[in-house]
Amino acid sequence: MSTAFSQVWARVAALLPARADLAGVRRDPRRDLLAGLTVAIVALPLALGFGVSSGLGAEAGLATAVVAGALAAVFGGSDLQVSGPTGAMTVVLVPIVAEYGTTGVLTVGLMAGVLLVGLAVLRAGRYMQYVPAPVVEGFTLGIACVIGLQQIPNALGVPKPEGDRVLVVAWRAAAEFADAPDWTAIGFAVAVAAVMLVGARWRPTVPFSIVAVIAATGVAQLAHVDAAKPIGDLPSGLPSPSLSFLDLGSLGGLFAPAVAVAALAALESLLSASVADGMTVGQRHDPDRELFGQGLANIAAPLFGGVPATGAIARTAVNVRTGATSRLAALAHAVVLAAIVVAAAPLVSKIPLAALAGVLLATAIRMVEVGSLRAMAKATRSDALILVLTAVATLALDLVYAVIIGLGVAGALALRAVAKQARLDQVPLDRGDHSVEEHALLAEHIVAYRIDGPLFFAAAHRFLLELTEVAEVRVVILRMSRVSTMDATGALVLKDAVEKLQRRGIVVLASGIRPGQRQVLASVGALELLRHEGREYATTPEAIRAAQDHLECAGVLPALPAPRPRIFGEEALR
Repeated sequence: MSTAFSQVWARVAALLPARADLAGVRRDPRRDLLAGLTVAIVALPLALGFGVSSGLGAEAGLATAVVAGALAAVFGGSDLQVSGPTGAMTVVLVPIVAEYGTTGVLTVGLMAGVLLVGLAVLRAGRYMQYVPAPVVEGFTLGIACVIGLQQIPNALGVPKPEGDRVLVVAWRAAAEFADAPDWTAIGFAVAVAAVMLVGARWRPTVPFSIVAVIAATGVAQLAHVDAAKPIGDLPSGLPSPSLSFLDLGSLGGLFAPAVAVAALAALESLLSASVADGMTVGQRHDPDRELFGQGLANIAAPLFGGVPATGAIARTAVNVRTGATSRLAALAHAVVLAAIVVAAAPLVSKIPLAALAGVLLATAIRMVEVGSLRAMAKATRSDALILVLTAVATLALDLVYAVIIGLGVAGALALRAVAKQARLDQVPLDRGDHSVEEHALLAEHIVAYRIDGPLFFAAAHRFLLELTEVAEVRVVILRMSRVSTMDATGALVLKDAVEKLQRRGIVVLASGIRPGQRQVLASVGALELLRHEGREYATTPEAIRAAQDHLECAGVLPALPAPRPRIFGEEALR
């Protein structure tokens, strides 16, 4: 017991901040603080907007950006990652809010945080590299569409209709607007989105989101526009931490949503960290430590009324572009947002919801990388299919199902491609020192097959059909040195093929079995079957000589002279 505890503690200790992190913070603090301030300005309207979209309110988004952003910055595995509320998480939270209410979402966030810490201790972060690019692109496209549709009610200035399906809610909002159209809210949303999109092309370094929001708020206040409904009152500070929302009796029913939230937080955070690595030289994140940091962030955020958090790709990209060099920048971003909460809550409460909808609409548009989508669609038909299926599933179902579907289809198509590499080729016997007539006599009764590539469940049955259709011969030699991998299904099929050939009176010999294949062959009894009466040989010449001896004993061939030893290449021998 003590040994197991020591191993777990050693893993946890490896996930904690190290001396190198402190050294990185001291490298260029002025540059990091400036980057943190810039990111905070960009993050403010996003935190407010995603909090509103989740259903828990703008204050929940701010609490998440401050608490989760600070903890993930300190304990996360990326020096440049910025964490907080995101659109992808909002997509998952909306149906949870509709079914379980606010307390249910807070409980789900807490449970998801615990699950993420568990994944970090189990070192599950490394498996992120196996998510195919078409799944990621389709996932991102679907999220962008969902975020855009979620903004329809606020952009149209109508109350959010009932429902947890974004398509249904957007349709009902559009129908309600059509009954009594008021173009004021749309004007604010479109103007803010246009300023952000055009401004980003004109001056990429200027945070036009906050500029547009401030301008929209000023116009709404000066013109006394009633249709521009504001956020509403915000608390001047973070609430005291509390577990009053936790109902132990509800944990069982909330486990499935918590798994979905944890899976999404892991996926998006590790994707965002990978994006940060790709934008820099020499920066590499620790995936397990990143999961650990996100886990702690999600355990703490609900205590302050915050929604679940993940690494935020857009904010992380801004952090990198503005020159951040260490995790001090992400920590500074959280501190600046905390100062805004304390000092400027009355001003922030006057921001029109339509302006925030415009910010998120522009964010959704900027998430769609047309060039990447076009390249992925042109790569192969399989990649295009995976991308489209993942995007549609994200829009019609939810994000976790979308990733599962995308991974399932990608896995099936990959297995199909790998299975096509498996071949069963008839190869000529080496003549050795036999005469042409003697060699022809041997070839009439012995056939050699070389198995190339993987012999596993996806290709095994085709192999069985090809092998058992061999013509009438006395001996079959299986050359197995080129079998790259073998599973239990492949071994069982090989055993079945040998037994079927033997029932037809055909002797089966094998050569070149690799050490790594012996265990799986032995586990299903195939190795014992091949070894029966010495029918397994290290090299192909030995198997040919054994076949010749068998035919001579059976009276099929006259005694032929044994070939003199020759020098063979390794592959020729096997």
